[in-house]
Amino acid sequence: MQIGESTTVVIFGASGDLTSRKLIPALYSLYRKNRLPGNFRIVGYSRSSLTDEEFRDRVQAVENGRDCEPSHAGQWTEFSQMIHYHSGSFTDEGGFKAFDERLKGYEKGNTNRLYYLATPPQLFTSIVGNLGRTGMVREDGSWRRVVIEKPFGRDLQSAHELNHTLHHDLDEGQIYRIDHYLGKETVQNVMVFRFANAIFEPIWNRNYIDNVQITVAEQLDVGHRAGYFDQSGVLRDMFQNHMIQMLALVAMEPPSSFEADAIRNEKVKLFSAIRPISDEMVSQETVRAQYEGYRKAEGIPADSETATYAALRLHIDNWRWKGVPFYLRSGKALQKKTSEIIIQFREPPHVMFPLPQGYTITSNMLALRVQPDEGIHLRFEAKVPDTAADMRSVNMDFRYADSFGGCSIPEAYERLLYDALNGDASLFTRSDGIEKEWQFIDPIIRGWESKHAPKLATYKRGTWGPKEADKFLARDGRQWLTV
Repeated sequence: MQIGESTTVVIFGASGDLTSRKLIPALYSLYRKNRLPGNFRIVGYSRSSLTDEEFRDRVQAVENGRDCEPSHAGQWTEFSQMIHYHSGSFTDEGGFKAFDERLKGYEKGNTNRLYYLATPPQLFTSIVGNLGRTGMVREDGSWRRVVIEKPFGRDLQSAHELNHTLHHDLDEGQIYRIDHYLGKETVQNVMVFRFANAIFEPIWNRNYIDNVQITVAEQLDVGHRAGYFDQSGVLRDMFQNHMIQMLALVAMEPPSSFEADAIRNEKVKLFSAIRPISDEMVSQETVRAQYEGYRKAEGIPADSETATYAALRLHIDNWRWKGVPFYLRSGKALQKKTSEIIIQFREPPHVMFPLPQGYTITSNMLALRVQPDEGIHLRFEAKVPDTAADMRSVNMDFRYADSFGGCSIPEAYERLLYDALNGDASLFTRSDGIEKEWQFIDPIIRGWESKHAPKLATYKRGTWGPKEADKFLARDGRQWLTV
C-alpha cells in the first residue's frame, strides 16, 4: 500500500460492539504508527440514526490507548476527523447507490476500498449482493476487498452455499475471511519458530514427537452469548476455526515461500490428511461435557445437550505425523484463560544412568504459549548437583514482554487489518480451507446427535473440565500437560 493512495474503510454494522472495541482502536493504532495512507477515511454504515459527531463520540473511548502507552489525546482529535457515518438499510439496493455517491464525494477520484462486514452472518449475502449490483466491488484502477467475520456457515452445506454466493460478486482474491486468533503475534510466531530455526525442523516429526496437545481454555462462562452459544456449541464456536487453524500451523509442511497461496495450499493439504471420525468412533475419539449450572442461564432450555467443553483425539495420515496423536481441548468456565500448544517428545530409547528402580526420565516438552504470558518454554532434564545421577526438570523460557517490552504485542485486529489493506491474505482463510475444516467437524457433530454419541459429562466451574477427559488420555498412558 503506497502512503499516498486514497483509501476508504467502510464498516458495515458500525454501531455494534466490535467496531468500538476492536476495529477503531486497531485503525487508530495503525494511524499512530504512520501505517495508514495520508488520504484515508473510515465510514461507518449501520441502521442506527447517528451524525458523524455522535458516531465519533461513541468510539472515543479508544483515545486513551493501552495502559502501557503514553498519552496521545492530541492525535485522537486528528484521527477522529477521518471518521464519518452513514445510516441506511442493509437490504435496500437504492440505499447502497446513495451511499456510493456519498463515498465518491469524500474520495474525489480513484480510491481503494476495504469493506468490513461487522454484522450478523445472515446479512453477509444481502450486503455483498448489493455491493455487486451497484458496482461497488468492481475494480477499475483501484482495489476492492471484503472482510467477513466468522462464523463461515454452520456446517459444510451452508459454508459451501455462502462461498458460492460470495463468488457470484467477488473473486476469491477479494475475500478476506478473518479469524482473530491468526492475528495473535504468538500464533504467527509458530511458523517463524518452526521454519527459521534449523535445530527444530529436523525433529518435528513422528520419530521424535510422542504427542501434541492444543488447549484453548476460557475462564468465563457463556454469559450474554448464551442464546447464540446454545445454537452453536463448542465445536462450531472454537474447533472449526481457531483450533484447527492452530493445528495447521503446527503440523503443516514447509511452504515453498511466504506468499499467501503457498501457505494456504499447505494448510489445505494438512486438512485433507486429517483422519475422519466416523459415527461409530465418535465415542472413542471425543469427549463432550457441560459445566454445572449452564442450563440455568437465561435463554437455555432446561434439557439442553449443548456441549460447553470438548476434547478430541485426531490423527494426521501423512508421512510426517503417522501414528502421532493430536489432542485438542477447549471449554468455557474452566480454571483459567489460556491458549497453548504443547509438544511432548519421546522418551530416550535407552537410559544408561544409575537411576533408582522404577524411576523414569521425564520426557522433554516444548510449550508455545499464545496467551496470556506469551512466549516459548522448553522443559529438559538436568543433573542435580552433588548427586550421582539424580535429575530434575528445568525450564528455558522466552517471554515476549521480557524481550520486547510490555507494549510490543499489537492487538490481533491491528495486524489483520493492516494485512487486508496491503493485500496480504496469508492470515486469512481461503474457501477450500473453510470447506475442508467443515468436512472434519460435520461428522463429529452428527455423531454427537446419533446413538453412538458419548455421554454428556458434567464438570464444575473453575476446574480443567470433566474427569472423563482425564480418563480419555489415561487410556493412552498420557495426561494433559500445561506450562
